[in-house]
Order: sequence, then C-alpha cells, then structure tokens
Amino acid sequence: MIRGLYTAGAGMITQQRRQEMLTDNMANANTPGYKADQASMRAFPNQLIRAMGTDHLQRHGTTHVGELSTGVYMQERTPNFRQGDIYETFNTTDLALLQGVVPAGDNGQEGMLFYTVENGDGEVRYTRNGNFTVDGAGFLTTAQGNYVLDAAGERLNVGSENFTVTADGQVVNALTEQPVGQINVALVMDPDQLVKVGNGFLRYDGDGEIQTAIGNGGVTFQLQQGFLERSNVDAAQTVTQMMTALRNFEANQRVLQAYDRSLERTVNDIGRIG
Repeated sequence: MIRGLYTAGAGMITQQRRQEMLTDNMANANTPGYKADQASMRAFPNQLIRAMGTDHLQRHGTTHVGELSTGVYMQERTPNFRQGDIYETFNTTDLALLQGVVPAGDNGQEGMLFYTVENGDGEVRYTRNGNFTVDGAGFLTTAQGNYVLDAAGERLNVGSENFTVTADGQVVNALTEQPVGQINVALVMDPDQLVKVGNGFLRYDGDGEIQTAIGNGGVTFQLQQGFLERSNVDAAQTVTQMMTALRNFEANQRVLQAYDRSLERTVNDIGRIG
C-alpha cells in the first residue's frame, strides 16, 4: 500500500512539471523565434515480484510472480527546433532566418542555424529571435540590449536604421550603398546540447566548436528583412495537452486519496478492533 502512495505521488509530480512546461509554451506562443519544449517521460525501473514461502509455487519449481511498476517521472524537457512560420512586420531591423539545407551531425540529427549575440557578461548566446534594434551608438542589438555579432565575433555596427540586409546576411548602408558588416549565422551540429537561459537565448554546453554557416558550401539559408519567425508553439495542441495533464493529475490524486482512506481505516478501525 505504501508503494502505491509513492507511485501515485510520482505521477502527480510528473504531471505538475509537464503542466508547468506547457504553460511556459503557451506564455511564449507569440514570442518570435521561440521553440516549444517537449517532455520525455520515463518509468522508474520495475520491481520483480517473487513469492516467498509459497509451497505450491515452490513445488512447481518457480516463485516468479511478475513485475510491478514503481512510478513515472519527467526525465527532461527538450526544445523542438522545427522552424516556425514567418510574417511580415515592415520593420527594417527585423530579420527572419530561413533554414535551407543543413548537414546532419554524428547523431543523425540535422543541425540548426542561429544568430549569435553577446550578453551583458560578454558571453556568446544563440537565438532565432530576429527582433533587433539599433542603439544610440549604431550597434545592432536585441530587444534586451544584447549585441548582435558579425562573422568575426565582433559587435556589428550598422550606423543607423537606414540599412539593407542581403539574403546571405551582408549589411549594406542604404544611403552610401557600401557594405558595413556581415551578420553571423552559427551552425550548431548538435542542438540537443543547447540549454535555454531565458529571453529566447540558448547556451551551448557541448564539447565541439560552433561553426559559422557563412561561406559554408554545405549549408543554405536566407535572411528576410522586414520579417520575423513566429513561435512554433501549436496553441490548440498545447491546450489539449494541458487538459490531458490535468486529468492525469486528478486521476493520480484520486488514487492517492483512496490509499489515504485505506490507511486511515487500517490505523483507526482495525487497530481498535485488535
């Protein structure tokens, strides 16, 4: 009976964490470039049940009864890097990154392309959110004030908002028609090593070097100025999953309450009769 309490409790905790993940997805349904998280559920190792001291089973040469599940847990939440739809904003500082042909890594998974930015601590972060702006010094930054980096890993100074961006990421001054820089597009061959750190940014925790897609003949991409990439959250599907998680939580809750009532009777009623 106590084992059943733990099993039902594990199910409740799992569904609560899944609900929190789905809530995060819904909250970012309108965040440009946001990648929805998906949950990986795992069962705790099953316990092998054997009968002890049962003459009938022992006479037939076996005491094996079966296996008992000991609960479930949410092992991890991983981003779904599927590209979202793009929409037009008519803002010259908005850039949508359209991924074309990208080679697969050693694990067979296709690599992903990202913008590279520098956070307030001088660390490199990656994002698909192209909702950029130009600060007072003429640097291209994110909405949070993080600097967008060029192909050399330096802060990209575009001078003003009067610039155009070619499909391959080259920035051209709209007044002088002279190139002023190259927006870097990073190629991450193992996206599973990326960790969300807030504000649409990702940190790379892998061992390999992050390559640039600029000048890489095996990679095709396109930057579209005046457009943004939508979040890839499917709102209708997410609401359905939230309802399912709630129902599963309530089912485990009812099981837990049933065990609680049984224990109460065991302690109070049976104990009093004895």
